[in-house]
Amino acid sequence: MSVKTRISEDGVVMFWCPGCEAYHGVWTKVKNSRGAIWQWNGNLEKPTFKPSILVHPVEYKGGHTPLCHSFITDGNIRFLDDCTHHLKGQTVPIPDEPE
Repeated sequence: MSVKTRISEDGVVMFWCPGCEAYHGVWTKVKNSRGAIWQWNGNLEKPTFKPSILVHPVEYKGGHTPLCHSFITDGNIRFLDDCTHHLKGQTVPIPDEPE
């Protein structure tokens, strides 16, 4: 069976972002460091989160990760036009976790 997302004990839902080639976490039970918490439909295979997810660039392996801004609806990631990676403006299904 494919695994699209996983959830930690503190309610952070993790998914693999194909634009950033990294995991992103969405806080669904406790607030993150900025005080945000997202609504979630509870579906690990076809999640929907509200509001949008904004991941700021960070220093990584001598460079920076991209800015990633998306809506996730029914298991699909809609990358917004302010993304700085190759999937900007596209909608793709959440991929299975890499092995």
